[in-house]
Amino acid sequence: MSTEPLWRPTPESVEQSKLTGWARWLKQQGIGPGSEGYAGLWKWSTDEPELFWRSIWDYFDVQHDGEFDQVLSGHMMPGAKWFEGTRLNYAEHIFRDRDPDAIAIIGRTEGGSWERDMTWGELTGAVINARSFLESHGVTAGDRVAAYMPNIYETIVLFLATASLGAVWSSCSPDFGAGAVRDRFAQIEPKILIGITDYDYGGKNFDRRATVIELANSMPSVEKVLFLGDGDPRVDLPEGVGWDDDRFLTAKDLYPGSGGHAVPEGAELEFTRVPFDSPLWILYSSGTTGLPKPIVQGQGGILLEHLKKMNLHLDAREGDRIFWFTTTGWMMWNFLVSCLLTDAAIVLYDGNPGHPDMSTLWQLASDAEVTCFGTSASYISACMKDGVEPGAEGRDLSKLRSVGSTGSPLAPEGFDWIYEHVGEDTWLFSTSGGTDLCTAFVGGVPTLPVYRGELQGRALGAAVESWDEDGRPHIGEVGELVITKPMPSMPLFLWGDEDGSRYIDSYFDVYPGIWRHGDWIEITERGTAIIYGRSDSTINRGGIRMGTSEIYRAVLADDDIADALVVDIPKEGTEGWMPLFVVLAEGAELNDDLKKKVAAEIRSRCSPRHVPNEMIEIEEVPRTLSGKVLEVPVKRILTGTPAEKAASRDSLKNPAALDFFSEYAKTL
Repeated sequence: MSTEPLWRPTPESVEQSKLTGWARWLKQQGIGPGSEGYAGLWKWSTDEPELFWRSIWDYFDVQHDGEFDQVLSGHMMPGAKWFEGTRLNYAEHIFRDRDPDAIAIIGRTEGGSWERDMTWGELTGAVINARSFLESHGVTAGDRVAAYMPNIYETIVLFLATASLGAVWSSCSPDFGAGAVRDRFAQIEPKILIGITDYDYGGKNFDRRATVIELANSMPSVEKVLFLGDGDPRVDLPEGVGWDDDRFLTAKDLYPGSGGHAVPEGAELEFTRVPFDSPLWILYSSGTTGLPKPIVQGQGGILLEHLKKMNLHLDAREGDRIFWFTTTGWMMWNFLVSCLLTDAAIVLYDGNPGHPDMSTLWQLASDAEVTCFGTSASYISACMKDGVEPGAEGRDLSKLRSVGSTGSPLAPEGFDWIYEHVGEDTWLFSTSGGTDLCTAFVGGVPTLPVYRGELQGRALGAAVESWDEDGRPHIGEVGELVITKPMPSMPLFLWGDEDGSRYIDSYFDVYPGIWRHGDWIEITERGTAIIYGRSDSTINRGGIRMGTSEIYRAVLADDDIADALVVDIPKEGTEGWMPLFVVLAEGAELNDDLKKKVAAEIRSRCSPRHVPNEMIEIEEVPRTLSGKVLEVPVKRILTGTPAEKAASRDSLKNPAALDFFSEYAKTL
């Protein structure tokens, strides 16, 4: 554990932070811990969740109808109810008190066809129009609108229109195959399907019209299909793909003045206030071993969590431009959109982050004057391996104040690289959370220092603990990440889970009444945290438990290794068999010298017990559509489970990568 921080906030930045402003307001109101120190604030927020979440409600002046007798019905999980008796609308808070001339969204795409800087006035007008369009096709509160769309401003417009009606949104990225999308959308029975005609990625154009039509034809609930994209989607359709004039609509049908529906003159944006626990959107688990879980999150719960997160933890302010690389199939898209709850603008990018090279996103940060650059640990690792210089070649990153990392644990070397190559004054916040709550419950705190390889702290209102095998909290040791008290953004339910059994099995099967997230975490004595990877893919050698992230950190430090996957296979009478599968960098050879070098690094960084029994070359590591390594399915395949039962191929980014393991299992 590092003794000296890599970065400290300046007294001025602490003074100006929104977190400090809120803490002072607490003191003025005579509530809270009576101190502005973060440790005391966090403890109070989790000891007194009713007072804490009421303070968020009051401080951010949540607009609502109705009254509530209590903030929280009780601490039971699942089943806790928040602010019962109130009605509100998430989208209403997005549009509150806006300067129509200020920039709201900066959109960029790889091909350049959807580039647009959109003001708040333009965004308001677009949402008025989209809301009118949805209403004209019968969308009301509770109906589902599903979007097979890229990360462009049109997608945000249609989401906000859906939310304004009290309807329920769900989206998938157009790089998902038809089977993966159907596995998700068919469960929720959408009334409207929105699809893109085509998109660009990696210098290639991909036609998605046939996929959209296939999806629509496989879901009887879909009454209308809206195609967005350049040109007429009916022209040069792939052979055998039919067009239904009564059911299929084009961009011209969306926009008034082009033959589409008519918006009443002088129309203003309206919001349908719905009960606090009404669904806002539906996200999905990766679905590697079955149908993806449709995770339903509420209008009120997401509103409160994201008001807290974007303001107090992200410290988003007027003049900021917040970017996070994401697709519409990952929770970080929803997270980024919620940054519009603050006075900051958001920056979108749709395309391959490595095309034409790994400096593309840093160029975007320069061009768009990004102040907060959000990315993944894997992207930072790729930049390190490719020798990227973020500020080189005339790129101006002087506006960049912070870098966020999520998706997987950021290695200590990643911290070093950011401070050496982006700037020593950069606030680097590594975060960990999940789709299940659509937030990070461990991560950035603008008033705390940054230590190498560590997440700054547990989020306000998130009662995160590390538990040992007997279910007891401990400090300074690796344990199960649990949340011991409810949070508003916890799922309302899983769609179609009538008796709640799937919900309970997913999160409360190990510790009844306690949320078990499935990660290994260490809470340090100074209150920081270290994430060690998924607890269901733990390496256990001779009684020493270790997250796979530590082994990957050692392996991927070698420039000859491009990617890796490790599993621990139990074998009776032995410590087990641990193969390490590696993807080699171009020109590298898996010879004895490389094996010895990698083994020495693992021995040094981890322990002698964690040196693999074998190193095996593979062409690619199987990953989910959101980029996660398939450790558990591979382990199941190698222990005799047929590949089709171990993983749903439609949920994978590269399903052919499983074929190697199926064949390899036959040799064991």
